[in-house]
Amino acid sequence: MNVFEFLQNLASEVPLLIQPLIVALAAAIPFIEGELASVLGVWAGLHPVVAALAAVTGNFLSVLLVVFFGARIRAAILARRARRASAVPVPAGSAVAGAEANDPETTTESKGVKRLKRFLVRFGVPGASILGPLALPTQFTAAVLVSTGVSKQWVLLWQAVAIVLWTSLTTLIATGVLSLVTAA
Repeated sequence: MNVFEFLQNLASEVPLLIQPLIVALAAAIPFIEGELASVLGVWAGLHPVVAALAAVTGNFLSVLLVVFFGARIRAAILARRARRASAVPVPAGSAVAGAEANDPETTTESKGVKRLKRFLVRFGVPGASILGPLALPTQFTAAVLVSTGVSKQWVLLWQAVAIVLWTSLTTLIATGVLSLVTAA
C-alpha cells in the first residue's frame, strides 16, 4: 500500500462532512496553511474543489483573527505611546529620546520579516501579500502588515487574494501529481 492509498483509506474512515473541517483546521496552522492543507485533502481523496475551499476558509479565518487582534494591539500600543509622550516631555537630543530606537529588542527582525518589508516597500501591500508566503506564513505576513499601519481591510483583501492564489496553485499541482501517480 502506498502513501496515497493510506491517506485515502484514512479519509474514508472519517465521515464525509468531517473531512473538509479537518482540512480547514490544518489550514489554520502556520507553515501548513491553505497550500499544504489542500494538498493533504486532495491526496486523502477529497474532491480538489472541496479541499481548496476548505483550506482557503481555514487559512483566511486564522488570518482574520490575526488581523483583528493585531490591529487592536497596535492601537493599544500607539495609545500608550501617545499617553507617555504627553505625560513626560523629553528633550529631542537626550539619551532617553533615542533609547527606544537603539533598543536591540525592537530592531532585531528575522530574515523573513526583513524580506517581507522589502516586498512591501518595493511592491506595496498587493505584492507583499502575494509574495509574502515565500518569506513567512500568511498569519505572520498579516501581523507584520498590520503592525506597519496598513488598514485592516486592505490587509484582508490582499491576504484573501494571496490565499486563494497559492492554495489554488498547490491544489492544481497536487491534483496533477495524483493523477500522474495513479495512472502509472
